[in-house]
Amino acid sequence: MPIINTSQGVGGILNSFRSLVEDAKKITFVGTPGFCTPFAELLGFVVRNRELAFISSEDFEKARSIFMGPEGMQLGDLTDKHADVVILLGGLSMPKIGISPEKAKDVASKILEGSKNGKVIGVCFQSAFIQQKWDEIINFDYVINADLAVEVLQV
Repeated sequence: MPIINTSQGVGGILNSFRSLVEDAKKITFVGTPGFCTPFAELLGFVVRNRELAFISSEDFEKARSIFMGPEGMQLGDLTDKHADVVILLGGLSMPKIGISPEKAKDVASKILEGSKNGKVIGVCFQSAFIQQKWDEIINFDYVINADLAVEVLQV
């Protein structure tokens, strides 16, 4: 996969994401409950004027809306899962989760049913999709891959 853009930090992830989905009317995120949910809400913040949904890996048939509430982005009521962009979050590819890339590919296809120019975008950390070889099974249009550097300082 050729690199088309590089950036740093949370702002870099958010700006990259926003540019890839600028034409999208509805975006559905697919990820693990708990671990991926906050990332869907964070990414959703920069496109909060769109229709957004989140599908938990525990129940691929039940999409919940993501909306801007008084405390920020939150999961809401059940909603239609169909969208013109599907975002697969990297937590899905973690071996302990037990979701196969074939299952995720199938879910992405169902979400994009009826979309003329649907996109599949992966958002992960530390090359999770590539390390788990999901890129060999899922036809991603783009993958946003970020690395984290962690420092704990004693002051």
